[in-house]
Amino acid sequence: MLKIVEEAVNRGEKTLSEYDSKKVLEAYSIPVTKEFIAKNVEEAKKFAKEIGYPVVLKGSSSTLTHKTELNMIELNIKDEKALEEAYKALEERGKGQLDGILVQQMVKGEREFVAGLIRDPQFGPCIMFGLGGIFTEVLKDVTFRVAPLEKRDAIEMMNEIKAKKLLDEFRGKPAVDRDVLASALINLGRIGLENDEIAEIDINPIIILKDKPVAVDALVVLRDQKKQ
Repeated sequence: MLKIVEEAVNRGEKTLSEYDSKKVLEAYSIPVTKEFIAKNVEEAKKFAKEIGYPVVLKGSSSTLTHKTELNMIELNIKDEKALEEAYKALEERGKGQLDGILVQQMVKGEREFVAGLIRDPQFGPCIMFGLGGIFTEVLKDVTFRVAPLEKRDAIEMMNEIKAKKLLDEFRGKPAVDRDVLASALINLGRIGLENDEIAEIDINPIIILKDKPVAVDALVVLRDQKKQ
């Protein structure tokens, strides 16, 4: 089990923060956004400079699982003045419940997908892939496989969704690097098989940057200790 997961379990947490969730993905070579946790506005400025504007600011906490609904995201911050204002606004809104502010690379793309891990009582860890972003819940264009996955399973999943044409050349953009995407799905299965304490993982959206998939938001849910 990953140390980051073990420590969260020992603290009695139910979910990991977005930052820690992405550290889990990163440990399994799943591409994620470049990001840092800032404890004050000066740190946020330093990190933004390092990442390069524009950036995104998000409230960070292991209890903050619905950041959009709680208005805890500030997008497309283009300079230091805008960053100062956004930082202050998030601090105000998140009073008493934040462990810092996430300073994140702003990833823009026209193609969004979703991937995830669930634990089926009968089959164990299962991997989900499909159309992401705002259309996930509306269109429910997703497919599932039981872990462990081989490359052919991951490729089949990509070919099963109705929106599979988005993986090809699209509006002048190159075809998605299916090898990288396949590796991400395979490694998601490995996370489930090697970390029993993880109940689910939700990665939404995965944005296609040029031809590479990047996990822009992620949530790791831990198993309920009382039910074990």
